[in-house]
Amino acid sequence: MKINQFATITTDYHTQLIELERVGFKTNTIGAKQRLAAYLEKVYWQQQQTGSLQEQEAQLLATPTQTMASFLASKAPLTPTIFALLSLQLLGFLPWDDFDPNHPQTSRKNLGLAPIEMVTTETDVARAWYQLLTTHTRFGLTYLDHLASQGYFTQPHFRQNQQLFFNGKAQATFQTNAFHHELVYVPTDVDTDGDGLLDLIRVEITRPTSSVPVPAVYTASPYDQGTNDRYGEQLTHQVDVPLTRKQPAQHHHQPFQPLPRKAKSPVTEPATSQTLQCPPPHPGYTLNDYLLPRGFASIYAAGIGTIDSDGLQTCGDPAQTNATIAVIEWLHGDRPAFVSKNRKQAVAADWCNGNVAMTGRSYLGTLAIAAATTGVPGLKTIIPEAAISSWYDYYRENGLVVAPGGFQGEDCDVLAAETFSRRQRPGDYLKVQTAFEQELADLQQGQDRTSGSYNQFWDDRNYRNHLQQIKCDVLLVHGLNDENVKLKNPAALWAGLKDLPISKKLILHQGQHVYLNNFPSFDFTDIVNLWLSNKLYQCDNHVDQALPTVIVQDNLLPETWETRPNWLTAPQKSLPLSFNHASFHNEIEPATFKFYCQNPERWKTDLWNLADDRLANQRVTALIPHKTGTINGIPRLELTLSSSQPLGLISAMLLDYGEAHRLTTQPTKLMPNGMPLGYRWYTDNLFEFTLAQQPSAAHLIARGHLNLQNRISADQDQNLIANQFYHVELPLQPTYYHLLAERKLVVILFSTDFQMTIRGNQAITYQLQPQASRLILPWQTD
Repeated sequence: MKINQFATITTDYHTQLIELERVGFKTNTIGAKQRLAAYLEKVYWQQQQTGSLQEQEAQLLATPTQTMASFLASKAPLTPTIFALLSLQLLGFLPWDDFDPNHPQTSRKNLGLAPIEMVTTETDVARAWYQLLTTHTRFGLTYLDHLASQGYFTQPHFRQNQQLFFNGKAQATFQTNAFHHELVYVPTDVDTDGDGLLDLIRVEITRPTSSVPVPAVYTASPYDQGTNDRYGEQLTHQVDVPLTRKQPAQHHHQPFQPLPRKAKSPVTEPATSQTLQCPPPHPGYTLNDYLLPRGFASIYAAGIGTIDSDGLQTCGDPAQTNATIAVIEWLHGDRPAFVSKNRKQAVAADWCNGNVAMTGRSYLGTLAIAAATTGVPGLKTIIPEAAISSWYDYYRENGLVVAPGGFQGEDCDVLAAETFSRRQRPGDYLKVQTAFEQELADLQQGQDRTSGSYNQFWDDRNYRNHLQQIKCDVLLVHGLNDENVKLKNPAALWAGLKDLPISKKLILHQGQHVYLNNFPSFDFTDIVNLWLSNKLYQCDNHVDQALPTVIVQDNLLPETWETRPNWLTAPQKSLPLSFNHASFHNEIEPATFKFYCQNPERWKTDLWNLADDRLANQRVTALIPHKTGTINGIPRLELTLSSSQPLGLISAMLLDYGEAHRLTTQPTKLMPNGMPLGYRWYTDNLFEFTLAQQPSAAHLIARGHLNLQNRISADQDQNLIANQFYHVELPLQPTYYHLLAERKLVVILFSTDFQMTIRGNQAITYQLQPQASRLILPWQTD
């Protein structure tokens, strides 16, 4: 195992003493060994009797042949080696299994931990103990967090339910059995169901008991009240359809005008602080569950069109954005909420300090980005993971209908139907059935699956149009192997944030469409804690300077995370492509075509198998010589080619080719319920990206798709003359990829992508001019 920590703040000795005292480790004991004994007594605070304490110390090694109890009773001096061995055991590592007790300093280095340099005086011991408290255990938490999960802060001398910071991070000092679970209804400025009333949305609150206002961590989750999976399946589109020729056209789109603010709903009864109580929630997004005992309220709202809320699901449009920020306005004190849906009695969020963060993955993180682009007051930061910044880049690509990975046939209308959970309440659904059916019809018309071009519908759902309005800080997280929300979404957002006067950080991991807050090798929860302690509590922890701009997980070595100055910044290197053939075909024998439609993973396996001739006529390949280095940015193909028909689509994959044990892109579960999130509170499973047990022949670095009629831009449909050569540029998805010299870099060029594009088995032949083919690679040589 290797631990990577980026959220540990460097502090001076005077500050360390103050903070040690704050968390109960007194600094008045004289002598190095005596101070260590006093600290151990505090660690085992439950052992009230000396005998019990000595029993605990007798279970720890001071040396490979001596227990800590025996050592403390002896006259032998404390040494760095003894402290190093003790620290590893306190952090949960097992001698002989996890590390070599004969060489604890070397073991600490191998685990990624800082060395123990000096413990000669009580001052040295205090420094070393402070370092220990901020170090991660093998269970994904700092040692102080580990103590808190055992009830350390429930001791009488600690003030209960009071905020406490250590090393710049909020500590788990709030009692989970004293949380408030409340329900309110927030009015929006939209009436999407057309009933003449502003849509109300149900908001669920879990907040700690506190004598002072606390900040809120808000997750807008359209899935939170349930989904209509069968309804979505019924609406899923047929993708085995031919590509159609588009008439030349320029799709114009008007700049978005903000929705007008509506008059506030009348309040007919005096305001109250009493709210409806709701049952404690089941474990949800475990990052929010982690933050709750540390003094951050957790807010969930499924939004318009969901159970117990009004309105319709509109899939990412300005109305959904408006409804999303209404909750922030209530938390900030700029909008009333109601105790019930009768809209008579208002309730204020007087428990909130007005500072709000938004969190969440996928659609949840997408709505966080949407909210940020409004500049809404009170929103201090967003932490979107695997999130969409333009819906066109989710469901389309360069003039083509292109599915998010694993969801062939899904589109905006399907997603709206799946998340329209009001349908699960038949009586409520009757009131809005006609309106929602019209909404679906409008979505289907606007999304335009016939052309796949960029139009007004998609421009209204492009949050990057409004980046200049972002006022909050951004901590952006994405997986480098995410083919659901593809890498263009975070890349274009990151590039657009560059010149904004906000703090922005980026974390890139090796996963697919996954959360990141339960990996013991990486201190993501600490990073978020440090970030939010500053943004929402104004803790002066210098997080903007302390955290690196970019953190990237290495794709070659497990449990290896590195800092980088930036993303998308490597110099461009032009490489000639020598394809093995000058032409390739789209059409496949009908039985094989049907088989691949039903087994797209098998199609990919056969496509990648360069020694197999089954798809030799449907692809051309090129091998690119290279040295060890890193691809940092957007690979791009420059091609001159023709189509035998007045239409065409081309697809490309860039592969790391060569048999090797590679990191899994889906995390491996290490330990169920291995990570406690607080004292007598929820737990989380521990995961890690591990080396696959079996070697693989290749790994996808990036892929891309292009409608040849949109060779200039996605909103410009151009004429295509059969058999005429055109120069085209095909950008692949952005990446950050470390490539070894002994591996092959391969480009595969083909037409239909059975996993993502429409699948019309049309008789189209594509002809290349090989001498005009190049790969433009953003390349950094190691």
